[in-house]
Amino acid sequence: MIKLKHTCWILMVVAATVAGCEKEDEGEYLVPEGTIASYQVATEEVLRSIPSEYIEKARNELHVAYQHTSHGTHVSYGLFGLPAYKSGDETRFAITNNNPQTGKLDFRDYALDDYGPEAIDAADLGNPNETAFIEATRNYLDDPANAEINVVMWSWCSITDHRVTENYLPGMQTLIDEYGEGGSKIGTGAGQRENPVVFIFMTGHAEPNNNIGPGKPKNQADTIIGYCTAKGYYCLDYYGIDTHDMDGNYWEDAGDNGDSEDYGGEFLR
Repeated sequence: MIKLKHTCWILMVVAATVAGCEKEDEGEYLVPEGTIASYQVATEEVLRSIPSEYIEKARNELHVAYQHTSHGTHVSYGLFGLPAYKSGDETRFAITNNNPQTGKLDFRDYALDDYGPEAIDAADLGNPNETAFIEATRNYLDDPANAEINVVMWSWCSITDHRVTENYLPGMQTLIDEYGEGGSKIGTGAGQRENPVVFIFMTGHAEPNNNIGPGKPKNQADTIIGYCTAKGYYCLDYYGIDTHDMDGNYWEDAGDNGDSEDYGGEFLR
């Protein structure tokens, strides 16, 4: 049986892959084991290798709430554009935006916009209060209108100098402990919800010539990926995708537009 967690992995792989489709290959299932979706899966070869039954299960069973600001649109725009990419994709990667329909991935973009704590903006993970996402997520998941939601993703704008270890990781862990499988808020009693939630972590985007050092994107990404790997949590590695070209080469100076002086131009994924 393909479990919910595995369908969430497929969502991550698709989200990562739309950043850099290159060639088609209907061969062996190429997605590596693990819980981190990084540059290794951001190829069309991987996208086309995912078994149809996995994609179908993701379309039919996932109900995704995604919250982000400008840089996070790379994920949602890619997912929304994929159905028109190649023949057959209109069915294989069918998706709706805040309008659930049978046979299409239920993706709710900017889902938590109106759920932030009073007088506090919770537009993304660090804007401007680093812990507001916790209460916003609680408010959203406690709303009966969102009872179907079983996946939550939050994106960073700039991750530089945000307190990942002090705020982000403990905050995500708190939400997992409350709303994840077996969480304290999962059940049928008063104030509880029946559907557990899978939380997908994200690293931050790259910044031109400013990725290395304390509080910088690579160091922050290493911390997040290390935590998710140790815990078995899912993570969409935005930084890794930003900084690798289509041949898998790493460019330390890269920015979020796939631009690198060392590379000699752009290697847009």
